[in-house]
Formats: sequence, structure tokens, C-alpha cells
Amino acid sequence: MPGVHVAQKIEADTVRFGLLRRVRYEPFNYSRRWSLRTLFLIATVFLYAPIVVLVIFSFNDSRRGGNVIWKGFTTKYYSKAFQNDELMLAFANSLTIALVTMVLAVILGTLTAVLLWRFRFPFKPLVEGLVSLPIVIPEICMGVSLALFFSSMGWMKTGNLMWPLNLVNITIAHITFCFPFAAMVIRARLDSFNRETEEAARDLGASEWRVLKDILIPHMRPGIIAAALLAFTLSLDDFVITFFTSGPNTVTFPVKIYSMVRFSVTPEINAASTVLILMTLILTWLALRYQRALER
Repeated sequence: MPGVHVAQKIEADTVRFGLLRRVRYEPFNYSRRWSLRTLFLIATVFLYAPIVVLVIFSFNDSRRGGNVIWKGFTTKYYSKAFQNDELMLAFANSLTIALVTMVLAVILGTLTAVLLWRFRFPFKPLVEGLVSLPIVIPEICMGVSLALFFSSMGWMKTGNLMWPLNLVNITIAHITFCFPFAAMVIRARLDSFNRETEEAARDLGASEWRVLKDILIPHMRPGIIAAALLAFTLSLDDFVITFFTSGPNTVTFPVKIYSMVRFSVTPEINAASTVLILMTLILTWLALRYQRALER
């Protein structure tokens, strides 16, 4: 009937107009609002412009890394950075601590996330609060408390041991700081898990270990990868906690950079920082590629 078709057309036009209007005036639609696009651009420049400037001036042919006048293109400061034995030792210390921290923090974070997600036990909110405590307290408070703890236990003398045993204090401190972050990321991933899948596997005769290996861990894999990257990054660039728990023979890369910057910014600092940024980007790209391959 003509009247029905007209009514349907009016209704369709009304819905389409309403959708268009809603999309057009969406408050957080960056593609429509010029003010939000400008704010996003300013925030992006504010965050990434210092990194871009650092990378550019790592190739500046100047005797001072803080010189903002371009003197010419050179790569000689990269070779000087790699020839700096103290800087390379600090870099090796940071990588070793970060790798060990990443593995142990992910293991502890996974176990903690499964515990808080699956089981009910007395004082569970208190345990959740204690797990989250290293995230909310200031790093300087945690650094001082860990330094006092290691000193009272007589563990501050481990700095005199041979490498890498002399890094035990810093590694323990970084694990204590990083594993709550890993637990929170993996716990957030577990909230999307369908418990009926686990129950179905049990009904079909799967053991506890089989359910964990074939069902739960594959579901947690994206969260585990994200937690590993987060723990590695937090450990690699941590300064405050490391400053209080390290000794004269256990200098890490951030602490070494701080000691060098106190006197002057040298070109080796820019070059070494650029290598660290490049390595972080490569690791992030590999992790994202691996995660996309798993999703396919």
C-alpha cells in the first residue's frame, strides 16, 4: 500500500538522519571535531617531540649532546657509545635484570591473577589490596623500604659478588614492583573468559592441568604477552627503586645516564638512548606481529 511505503520511507529517513546526526556530534569522534583533532595533535607532539629531537641530535656532529645547533651529520658517537665499557656494562646489567624480571614477574602475575579470579577465600579483598599496593605507593617509598629491608637482611653486600649474582637485589626489587602490573593485565584478560568452556572440558574428562594448558593459557596469551612487555619496559627504565637498591658495582643504564647527565649531556647519551628506543620498538613490533599471528 502507498501509505505503508511512505511511512516506512519516513521511518528509514528518520533513523538514517538520527544516526548521521549522532555520528556527527559524537563528543569523542576525532574525525569530526576539529577541536579534538587539534588537542590530539598537540598531545602527540608534546609526548613524542622530545624523543624525535633526541634521535635527530644523536647524529649531530657536535662535542656536546645538549647543543641545539646542527653542526653536521655523523655516526661516530654510536661507535663511541659502544666503545664505552662502563656504559655497555650498565646496559648489559639493565637488559639482564629486565629479562629475568619479565619472566618471573609474568609467572608470579599469572599465578596471582588465576588465584584472585578463580578462588574464593577469606580476606580476599585484603589480598587484592596488598597485591595492588606496589602500584599505588610512590616509588621513592618503595625504594627506601626495600633498601632498609636488604640492609637489615645483610643482602646489600651482594654487590661484591661476581656478575650476574651481584644483580640479585635489584632483580628482587624489580620483580616486587612489576609483578602486580602483570597480575592486573592478566586478570583483566581473564574477566572475558567463558567459564562454560572450562566446565565442558571437565565434563569430557580433562584434568586440571589439561584445562590450564589447552584452554586457560591460550585465552590468557594476549594478556601474558602484554604483561611481559609491560614488565620488561618498567624494569628497563626504572630509576628510583634501582637507585636505592644498587651499589657501586651494580650500576644500571638509567643510573649511569643520570650520573653522566649530572655533569653534561654528551653525544654518547643520545646515541645510547636511541639504540634503546629502537630496541624497544623492535620488541614491541615483534610482539604485536606474534599476537596477530595467534589471532589468525
